[in-house]
Amino acid sequence: MAVAVAGAALVGAVGGMLVALRVARDVVTPPRRRPFDIPVFAVDRAAGTILLGRTPDTEVAGRYSLRFDDDRGHARVGDIISLDERTVLRRLVSVERGDLERASAARWSAWWYSTPADLGLLHSEVGIETPIGVAPAWLIAPEGGAAGTPWVIAVHGRGVTRAEPLRAVPVFRAAGFSALLVSYRNDGDAPASADGRYALGGEEWRDIEAAIAFALEHGATRIVLMGWSMGGATVLQCLLRSPLAAHVVGVVLESPVVDWVGVLRFQASAVSLPPAVRDAALALLGSTRGSALVGLAAPIDFERLDVVARAAEVPVPMLVLHSDDDGFVPSDGSVALAAARPDVVRLERFTRARHTKLWNYDPERWERAIRAWLDELGLSVTAEATGSGAARSGSSARTAPRGRRPAAGGAAPR
Repeated sequence: MAVAVAGAALVGAVGGMLVALRVARDVVTPPRRRPFDIPVFAVDRAAGTILLGRTPDTEVAGRYSLRFDDDRGHARVGDIISLDERTVLRRLVSVERGDLERASAARWSAWWYSTPADLGLLHSEVGIETPIGVAPAWLIAPEGGAAGTPWVIAVHGRGVTRAEPLRAVPVFRAAGFSALLVSYRNDGDAPASADGRYALGGEEWRDIEAAIAFALEHGATRIVLMGWSMGGATVLQCLLRSPLAAHVVGVVLESPVVDWVGVLRFQASAVSLPPAVRDAALALLGSTRGSALVGLAAPIDFERLDVVARAAEVPVPMLVLHSDDDGFVPSDGSVALAAARPDVVRLERFTRARHTKLWNYDPERWERAIRAWLDELGLSVTAEATGSGAARSGSSARTAPRGRRPAAGGAAPR
Protein backbone atom coordinates (compact mmCIF):
# COMPACT_ATOMS: atom_id res chain seq x y z
CA MET A 1 0.00 0.00 0.00
CA ALA A 2 2.78 2.43 0.93
CA VAL A 3 4.51 1.78 -2.40
CA ALA A 4 1.27 2.39 -4.29
CA VAL A 5 0.67 5.67 -2.46
CA ALA A 6 4.26 6.80 -3.11
CA GLY A 7 3.92 5.88 -6.77
CA ALA A 8 0.68 7.79 -7.12
CA ALA A 9 2.28 10.81 -5.46
CA LEU A 10 5.21 10.62 -7.87
CA VAL A 11 2.89 10.39 -10.87
CA GLY A 12 0.92 13.35 -9.54
CA ALA A 13 4.07 15.39 -9.00
CA VAL A 14 5.34 14.62 -12.50
CA GLY A 15 1.95 15.45 -13.99
CA GLY A 16 1.81 18.72 -12.08
CA MET A 17 5.29 19.66 -13.28
CA LEU A 18 4.33 18.95 -16.90
CA VAL A 19 1.28 21.17 -16.53
CA ALA A 20 3.45 23.86 -14.96
CA LEU A 21 5.88 23.63 -17.86
CA ARG A 22 3.05 24.04 -20.37
CA VAL A 23 1.64 27.01 -18.45
CA ALA A 24 5.06 28.66 -18.31
CA ARG A 25 5.54 28.17 -22.05
CA ASP A 26 2.14 29.67 -22.78
CA VAL A 27 3.04 32.80 -20.82
CA VAL A 28 6.07 33.60 -22.97
CA THR A 29 5.18 32.06 -26.34
CA PRO A 30 3.67 34.47 -28.91
CA PRO A 31 0.24 33.15 -29.95
CA ARG A 32 0.09 31.80 -33.46
CA ARG A 33 -3.68 31.96 -33.70
CA ARG A 34 -6.32 33.65 -31.59
CA PRO A 35 -9.58 31.86 -30.72
CA PHE A 36 -12.78 32.64 -32.57
CA ASP A 37 -15.06 32.07 -29.61
CA ILE A 38 -18.03 34.41 -30.18
CA PRO A 39 -21.00 32.61 -31.79
CA VAL A 40 -22.63 34.49 -34.67
CA PHE A 41 -26.28 33.48 -34.77
CA ALA A 42 -27.82 35.87 -37.28
CA VAL A 43 -26.98 38.86 -39.48
CA ASP A 44 -29.71 41.21 -40.76
CA ARG A 45 -28.20 43.71 -43.17
CA ALA A 46 -31.56 45.33 -43.88
CA ALA A 47 -32.20 46.01 -40.20
CA GLY A 48 -28.53 46.72 -39.53
CA THR A 49 -28.26 44.19 -36.69
CA ILE A 50 -26.20 41.19 -35.65
CA LEU A 51 -27.09 38.55 -33.06
CA LEU A 52 -24.10 37.27 -31.09
CA GLY A 53 -23.43 34.97 -28.18
CA ARG A 54 -23.43 36.75 -24.83
CA THR A 55 -20.03 36.97 -23.12
CA PRO A 56 -18.47 39.36 -20.58
CA ASP A 57 -17.15 41.36 -23.55
CA THR A 58 -20.15 41.36 -25.90
CA GLU A 59 -22.55 42.48 -23.16
CA VAL A 60 -20.65 45.74 -22.55
CA ALA A 61 -21.78 48.95 -24.27
CA GLY A 62 -19.56 50.66 -26.83
CA ARG A 63 -18.23 50.11 -30.32
CA TYR A 64 -15.99 47.23 -31.32
CA SER A 65 -14.60 45.24 -34.19
CA LEU A 66 -15.59 41.69 -35.03
CA ARG A 67 -12.99 39.54 -36.77
CA PHE A 68 -14.05 36.38 -38.60
CA ASP A 69 -12.95 33.92 -41.28
CA ASP A 70 -9.47 33.54 -39.74
CA ASP A 71 -9.13 37.33 -39.58
CA ARG A 72 -9.80 37.75 -43.27
CA GLY A 73 -13.18 39.29 -42.41
CA HIS A 74 -13.78 42.46 -40.40
CA ALA A 75 -17.05 44.04 -39.27
CA ARG A 76 -17.82 46.87 -36.84
CA VAL A 77 -20.56 46.67 -34.25
CA GLY A 78 -22.09 49.34 -32.06
CA ASP A 79 -24.89 49.82 -29.55
CA ILE A 80 -26.65 47.00 -27.72
CA ILE A 81 -30.28 46.75 -28.84
CA SER A 82 -31.35 43.90 -26.57
CA LEU A 83 -29.95 40.93 -24.70
CA ASP A 84 -31.05 37.80 -22.91
CA GLU A 85 -29.21 35.11 -20.95
CA ARG A 86 -27.65 33.60 -24.08
CA THR A 87 -27.52 36.25 -26.81
CA VAL A 88 -26.86 39.93 -27.49
CA LEU A 89 -28.44 41.86 -30.36
CA ARG A 90 -26.20 44.75 -31.44
CA ARG A 91 -26.18 47.39 -34.12
CA LEU A 92 -24.17 46.35 -37.18
CA VAL A 93 -22.26 49.47 -38.16
CA SER A 94 -20.40 48.20 -41.22
CA VAL A 95 -18.77 45.21 -42.86
CA GLU A 96 -15.30 46.27 -43.93
CA ARG A 97 -14.44 43.03 -45.69
CA GLY A 98 -15.52 39.39 -45.88
CA ASP A 99 -18.83 37.54 -46.04
CA LEU A 100 -20.28 38.02 -42.56
CA GLU A 101 -23.46 36.08 -43.37
CA ARG A 102 -21.41 32.90 -43.71
CA ALA A 103 -19.57 33.33 -40.42
CA SER A 104 -20.59 31.07 -37.54
CA ALA A 105 -17.99 32.34 -35.08
CA ALA A 106 -15.89 35.43 -34.60
CA ARG A 107 -13.57 37.07 -32.14
CA TRP A 108 -14.15 40.31 -30.29
CA SER A 109 -11.59 43.03 -30.95
CA ALA A 110 -10.91 46.50 -29.61
CA TRP A 111 -9.29 47.58 -32.88
CA TRP A 112 -11.82 49.89 -34.48
CA TYR A 113 -9.10 50.93 -36.94
CA SER A 114 -6.77 48.57 -38.79
CA THR A 115 -4.48 51.04 -40.58
CA PRO A 116 -3.89 54.82 -40.50
CA ALA A 117 -5.92 54.99 -43.71
CA ASP A 118 -9.01 54.04 -41.67
CA LEU A 119 -8.55 57.36 -39.87
CA GLY A 120 -8.17 59.18 -43.16
CA LEU A 121 -4.56 60.04 -42.28
CA LEU A 122 -1.46 60.16 -44.40
CA HIS A 123 1.42 58.31 -42.83
CA SER A 124 4.96 57.17 -43.47
CA GLU A 125 6.13 53.59 -43.15
CA VAL A 126 9.48 53.84 -41.36
CA GLY A 127 12.01 51.41 -39.99
CA ILE A 128 13.45 51.51 -36.49
CA GLU A 129 16.98 50.14 -36.05
CA THR A 130 16.57 47.87 -33.02
CA PRO A 131 19.36 45.72 -31.54
CA ILE A 132 18.07 42.69 -33.47
CA GLY A 133 17.09 44.29 -36.78
CA VAL A 134 14.79 46.82 -38.38
CA ALA A 135 11.27 46.98 -36.93
CA PRO A 136 8.51 48.64 -39.00
CA ALA A 137 6.54 51.54 -37.57
CA TRP A 138 3.92 54.06 -38.67
CA LEU A 139 4.79 57.74 -38.36
CA ILE A 140 1.84 60.15 -38.42
CA ALA A 141 2.22 63.93 -38.40
CA PRO A 142 0.14 66.20 -36.13
CA GLU A 143 -2.80 68.31 -37.27
CA GLY A 144 -1.56 70.86 -39.77
CA GLY A 145 0.85 68.38 -41.34
CA ALA A 146 4.14 69.86 -40.12
CA ALA A 147 6.39 67.59 -38.11
CA GLY A 148 5.72 68.15 -34.44
CA THR A 149 8.48 68.48 -31.86
CA PRO A 150 6.48 66.64 -29.17
CA TRP A 151 6.15 62.96 -30.08
CA VAL A 152 4.12 60.10 -28.66
CA ILE A 153 5.59 56.63 -29.08
CA ALA A 154 2.73 54.12 -28.84
CA VAL A 155 3.38 50.51 -27.84
CA HIS A 156 0.85 47.71 -28.36
CA GLY A 157 0.15 44.78 -26.07
CA ARG A 158 0.75 41.04 -26.12
CA GLY A 159 -0.36 39.07 -29.16
CA VAL A 160 -1.49 42.10 -31.18
CA THR A 161 0.14 44.63 -33.50
CA ARG A 162 0.73 48.35 -33.96
CA ALA A 163 -2.88 48.70 -35.12
CA GLU A 164 -3.95 48.65 -31.45
CA PRO A 165 -2.68 52.20 -30.66
CA LEU A 166 -4.41 53.82 -33.65
CA ARG A 167 -7.26 54.86 -31.33
CA ALA A 168 -4.88 57.20 -29.52
CA VAL A 169 -3.69 59.05 -32.61
CA PRO A 170 -6.51 61.65 -32.91
CA VAL A 171 -6.20 63.04 -29.37
CA PHE A 172 -2.42 63.32 -29.62
CA ARG A 173 -2.53 64.81 -33.13
CA ALA A 174 -4.99 67.45 -31.91
CA ALA A 175 -2.51 68.30 -29.15
CA GLY A 176 0.25 68.87 -31.72
CA PHE A 177 2.07 65.54 -31.39
CA SER A 178 3.69 63.43 -34.05
CA ALA A 179 2.73 59.78 -33.43
CA LEU A 180 5.09 56.84 -33.86
CA LEU A 181 3.30 53.47 -33.66
CA VAL A 182 5.96 50.82 -33.25
CA SER A 183 6.42 47.08 -33.52
CA TYR A 184 8.74 45.08 -31.29
CA ARG A 185 10.44 41.71 -31.22
CA ASN A 186 8.27 38.61 -31.67
CA ASP A 187 5.06 40.50 -32.50
CA GLY A 188 4.92 39.14 -36.07
CA ASP A 189 5.97 42.42 -37.72
CA ALA A 190 9.33 43.13 -36.09
CA PRO A 191 12.23 40.67 -36.20
CA ALA A 192 12.06 37.73 -33.83
CA SER A 193 14.51 37.35 -30.98
CA ALA A 194 16.88 34.39 -30.98
CA ASP A 195 14.65 32.48 -28.58
CA GLY A 196 11.36 33.59 -30.15
CA ARG A 197 9.87 34.19 -26.70
CA TYR A 198 8.38 37.16 -24.91
CA ALA A 199 10.49 38.56 -22.08
CA LEU A 200 7.37 40.31 -20.67
CA GLY A 201 8.99 43.70 -21.20
CA GLY A 202 12.37 42.65 -19.84
CA GLU A 203 13.98 42.73 -23.32
CA GLU A 204 11.31 44.37 -25.49
CA TRP A 205 12.10 47.73 -23.88
CA ARG A 206 15.29 47.87 -25.95
CA ASP A 207 13.17 48.20 -29.09
CA ILE A 208 11.31 51.13 -27.52
CA GLU A 209 14.66 52.69 -26.64
CA ALA A 210 15.53 52.44 -30.34
CA ALA A 211 12.24 54.19 -31.17
CA ILE A 212 13.18 57.03 -28.80
CA ALA A 213 16.52 57.34 -30.60
CA PHE A 214 14.69 57.49 -33.93
CA ALA A 215 12.35 60.20 -32.65
CA LEU A 216 15.21 62.30 -31.31
CA GLU A 217 17.06 62.06 -34.61
CA HIS A 218 13.96 63.20 -36.44
CA GLY A 219 13.33 66.32 -34.41
CA ALA A 220 11.53 65.27 -31.24
CA THR A 221 12.33 67.45 -28.24
CA ARG A 222 9.74 66.00 -25.84
CA ILE A 223 8.52 62.42 -25.84
CA VAL A 224 5.49 60.79 -24.25
CA LEU A 225 5.42 56.99 -24.11
CA MET A 226 2.07 55.19 -24.21
CA GLY A 227 1.55 51.46 -23.71
CA TRP A 228 -1.32 49.00 -23.59
CA SER A 229 -1.25 45.86 -21.39
CA MET A 230 2.17 44.17 -21.85
CA GLY A 231 3.11 47.25 -23.85
CA GLY A 232 2.65 49.13 -20.59
CA ALA A 233 5.14 46.82 -18.88
CA THR A 234 7.54 47.38 -21.78
CA VAL A 235 7.18 51.16 -21.57
CA LEU A 236 7.83 51.09 -17.83
CA GLN A 237 10.99 49.03 -18.23
CA CYS A 238 12.24 51.46 -20.87
CA LEU A 239 11.47 54.36 -18.54
CA LEU A 240 13.39 52.79 -15.65
CA ARG A 241 16.29 51.23 -17.57
CA SER A 242 17.16 53.28 -20.65
CA PRO A 243 19.55 56.27 -20.60
CA LEU A 244 17.39 57.78 -23.35
CA ALA A 245 14.45 57.90 -20.92
CA ALA A 246 15.88 61.30 -19.89
CA HIS A 247 14.03 62.62 -22.96
CA VAL A 248 10.67 61.19 -21.82
CA VAL A 249 8.45 63.82 -20.19
CA GLY A 250 5.38 61.70 -19.47
CA VAL A 251 3.82 58.25 -19.72
CA VAL A 252 0.25 57.13 -20.49
CA LEU A 253 -0.78 53.54 -19.78
CA GLU A 254 -3.98 51.67 -20.54
CA SER A 255 -4.81 48.39 -18.78
CA PRO A 256 -1.10 48.04 -17.97
CA VAL A 257 0.84 45.22 -16.40
CA VAL A 258 2.77 46.83 -13.55
CA ASP A 259 3.40 43.62 -11.56
CA TRP A 260 3.60 40.37 -13.50
CA VAL A 261 3.39 38.05 -10.51
CA GLY A 262 0.07 39.56 -9.45
CA VAL A 263 -1.28 39.32 -13.00
CA LEU A 264 -0.21 35.70 -13.48
CA ARG A 265 -1.67 34.69 -10.14
CA PHE A 266 -4.95 36.32 -11.09
CA GLN A 267 -5.05 34.55 -14.45
CA ALA A 268 -4.22 31.20 -12.83
CA SER A 269 -7.06 31.64 -10.38
CA ALA A 270 -9.45 32.55 -13.20
CA VAL A 271 -8.89 29.14 -14.82
CA SER A 272 -8.80 27.27 -11.48
CA LEU A 273 -5.15 26.34 -11.78
CA PRO A 274 -3.93 24.81 -8.50
CA PRO A 275 -1.66 27.20 -6.55
CA ALA A 276 1.13 24.62 -6.49
CA VAL A 277 1.14 24.38 -10.29
CA ARG A 278 0.95 28.15 -10.62
CA ASP A 279 3.91 28.65 -8.31
CA ALA A 280 5.89 25.94 -10.12
CA ALA A 281 5.28 27.75 -13.44
CA LEU A 282 6.51 31.02 -11.94
CA ALA A 283 9.56 29.25 -10.55
CA LEU A 284 10.34 27.79 -13.97
CA LEU A 285 10.15 31.21 -15.63
CA GLY A 286 12.34 32.79 -12.98
CA SER A 287 15.14 30.23 -12.76
CA THR A 288 18.07 29.61 -15.08
CA ARG A 289 17.41 25.89 -15.53
CA GLY A 290 13.63 26.25 -15.69
CA SER A 291 13.69 29.10 -18.20
CA ALA A 292 15.88 27.00 -20.48
CA LEU A 293 13.21 24.28 -20.42
CA VAL A 294 10.62 26.91 -21.34
CA GLY A 295 12.77 28.07 -24.26
CA LEU A 296 13.83 31.43 -22.83
CA ALA A 297 17.33 32.75 -23.44
CA ALA A 298 17.37 34.12 -19.87
CA PRO A 299 15.15 33.89 -16.79
CA ILE A 300 12.37 36.40 -16.19
CA ASP A 301 13.39 38.83 -13.45
CA PHE A 302 10.01 39.32 -11.82
CA GLU A 303 11.38 41.62 -9.12
CA ARG A 304 12.76 44.01 -11.72
CA LEU A 305 9.43 43.94 -13.58
CA ASP A 306 7.48 44.86 -10.42
CA VAL A 307 6.98 48.60 -10.80
CA VAL A 308 4.72 48.80 -7.75
CA ALA A 309 7.70 47.77 -5.63
CA ARG A 310 9.86 50.21 -7.60
CA ALA A 311 7.35 53.04 -7.49
CA ALA A 312 9.85 55.43 -5.88
CA GLU A 313 11.92 55.24 -9.08
CA VAL A 314 9.18 56.59 -11.38
CA PRO A 315 10.70 59.86 -12.66
CA VAL A 316 7.96 61.53 -14.72
CA PRO A 317 4.20 62.24 -14.60
CA MET A 318 2.05 59.27 -15.50
CA LEU A 319 -1.60 58.85 -16.49
CA VAL A 320 -2.98 55.34 -15.94
CA LEU A 321 -6.35 54.29 -17.38
CA HIS A 322 -7.70 50.99 -16.06
CA SER A 323 -11.05 49.29 -15.54
CA ASP A 324 -11.97 47.35 -12.41
CA ASP A 325 -13.66 44.64 -14.51
CA ASP A 326 -10.60 44.20 -16.73
CA GLY A 327 -10.85 40.41 -16.59
CA PHE A 328 -7.28 39.81 -17.73
CA VAL A 329 -4.97 42.29 -16.01
CA PRO A 330 -6.54 43.26 -12.68
CA SER A 331 -6.59 46.94 -11.81
CA ASP A 332 -5.05 46.23 -8.37
CA GLY A 333 -1.54 46.97 -9.60
CA SER A 334 -2.53 50.30 -11.11
CA VAL A 335 -4.39 51.26 -7.95
CA ALA A 336 -1.37 50.34 -5.82
CA LEU A 337 1.01 52.28 -8.06
CA ALA A 338 -1.18 55.40 -7.88
CA ALA A 339 -1.42 55.06 -4.10
CA ALA A 340 2.35 54.70 -3.79
CA ARG A 341 3.11 57.73 -5.98
CA PRO A 342 0.17 60.16 -5.87
CA ASP A 343 2.63 62.97 -6.64
CA VAL A 344 3.23 61.74 -10.19
CA VAL A 345 0.63 59.05 -11.00
CA ARG A 346 -2.94 59.94 -11.90
CA LEU A 347 -5.39 57.05 -12.13
CA GLU A 348 -8.45 57.35 -14.38
CA ARG A 349 -10.45 54.45 -13.00
CA PHE A 350 -13.28 52.90 -15.00
CA THR A 351 -15.70 50.40 -13.50
CA ARG A 352 -16.91 48.54 -16.60
CA ALA A 353 -14.90 48.61 -19.78
CA ARG A 354 -12.90 45.32 -19.89
CA HIS A 355 -9.28 44.84 -20.93
CA THR A 356 -7.76 47.46 -23.29
CA LYS A 357 -11.27 48.51 -24.35
CA LEU A 358 -11.69 51.76 -22.40
CA TRP A 359 -11.72 53.85 -25.57
CA ASN A 360 -14.31 51.55 -27.13
CA TYR A 361 -16.55 51.83 -24.09
CA ASP A 362 -16.34 55.61 -23.58
CA PRO A 363 -14.15 57.39 -26.15
CA GLU A 364 -15.18 60.85 -24.97
CA ARG A 365 -14.06 60.24 -21.40
CA TRP A 366 -10.91 58.46 -22.54
CA GLU A 367 -9.81 61.28 -24.85
CA ARG A 368 -10.84 63.97 -22.37
CA ALA A 369 -8.67 62.39 -19.66
CA ILE A 370 -5.61 62.31 -21.93
CA ARG A 371 -6.11 65.82 -23.29
CA ALA A 372 -6.64 67.29 -19.80
CA TRP A 373 -3.48 65.56 -18.55
CA LEU A 374 -1.44 66.87 -21.48
CA ASP A 375 -2.80 70.38 -21.03
CA GLU A 376 -2.20 70.48 -17.29
CA LEU A 377 1.42 69.45 -17.78
CA GLY A 378 1.92 71.94 -20.58
CA LEU A 379 2.74 69.14 -22.99
CA SER A 380 0.23 69.95 -25.74
CA VAL A 381 1.16 72.55 -28.32
CA THR A 382 -2.10 74.46 -27.69
CA ALA A 383 -1.51 74.54 -23.93
CA GLU A 384 2.07 75.66 -24.54
CA ALA A 385 0.89 78.45 -26.81
CA THR A 386 -1.49 79.81 -24.17
CA GLY A 387 1.01 79.40 -21.36
CA SER A 388 -1.00 76.90 -19.32
CA GLY A 389 0.73 74.18 -17.36
CA ALA A 390 4.39 73.75 -16.66
CA ALA A 391 6.09 72.36 -19.77
CA ARG A 392 8.76 69.79 -19.05
CA SER A 393 11.44 69.78 -21.71
CA GLY A 394 13.79 66.91 -22.41
CA SER A 395 17.14 67.85 -23.94
CA SER A 396 17.75 66.61 -27.47
CA ALA A 397 21.38 67.70 -27.54
CA ARG A 398 23.01 64.30 -27.31
CA THR A 399 23.56 62.27 -30.43
CA ALA A 400 21.13 59.40 -30.94
CA PRO A 401 21.77 56.21 -32.91
CA ARG A 402 20.62 56.49 -36.46
CA GLY A 403 17.23 55.09 -37.43
CA ARG A 404 16.78 53.73 -40.96
CA ARG A 405 13.92 54.66 -43.26
CA PRO A 406 12.88 52.28 -46.02
CA ALA A 407 12.24 53.49 -49.54
CA ALA A 408 9.16 55.67 -49.90
CA GLY A 409 6.00 53.63 -50.23
CA GLY A 410 7.75 50.39 -49.39
CA ALA A 411 7.65 48.15 -46.39
CA ALA A 412 10.40 48.29 -43.82
CA PRO A 413 13.07 45.65 -44.43
CA ARG A 414 12.81 42.65 -42.13
